[in-house]
Amino acid sequence: MPISRTFTRAAALCAGLALLAGCAPGAADLNDPPEPLGDFRLGYAIVVDKNAKMVPPSREAEPGEWEAALKKALEDRFARYEGDQLYHIAVNVDGYALAVPGVPVVLSPKSILIVSANVWDDAAGKKLHEEAEQLSVFEEFSGDTVVGSGLTRTREEQIQSLAENMAKRIERWLVSNREEWFAYDPATQPAPEPAPATEPAPEEAPEPAEAAGDQPSPAAPTDA
Repeated sequence: MPISRTFTRAAALCAGLALLAGCAPGAADLNDPPEPLGDFRLGYAIVVDKNAKMVPPSREAEPGEWEAALKKALEDRFARYEGDQLYHIAVNVDGYALAVPGVPVVLSPKSILIVSANVWDDAAGKKLHEEAEQLSVFEEFSGDTVVGSGLTRTREEQIQSLAENMAKRIERWLVSNREEWFAYDPATQPAPEPAPATEPAPEEAPEPAEAAGDQPSPAAPTDA
């Protein structure tokens, strides 16, 4: 699919989603336990950016800038997995747009990154799928980007944000295929810890007996 058409479709989708909910930064969850990925362990993170097409209006990335940012983001995210089998993630940067300063809210463009990704099985020496997966991400929606990140962020900050979001997007793609690719078996996963038992409400104390002085006097025994 032509890059320009991909950008147009992705931009329309993002505009709609941005009105509904915000997106957390891509690296915000790196200290949380990762989604299970079976036997996955990262071998190499390979990034090629020499074929990247800049779609105007956009700031221009320096040669190798996408490669360095994406490689770091992938290694930071996937180094958390400690499976028994090595897999390699190969990414080709297809295109990008880094938002330039514009008229706030109305004309400020959005930053976007589009890549084609492949996953390789190290032991088998082949890809796990036939066709490369094309993926696209935008910067997270926040107070800094709602008026266009070209007004609030440097080029380097935009690239870092997009790279972290793309690493997270690739992780979600792998998770969606984990049973087929990474020998993931839901039955072997530890059961979630049960919720703590709720302590029973304390029993109400019985009403105190009436005072002895208030009790009626027992009837005198009658003679037989």
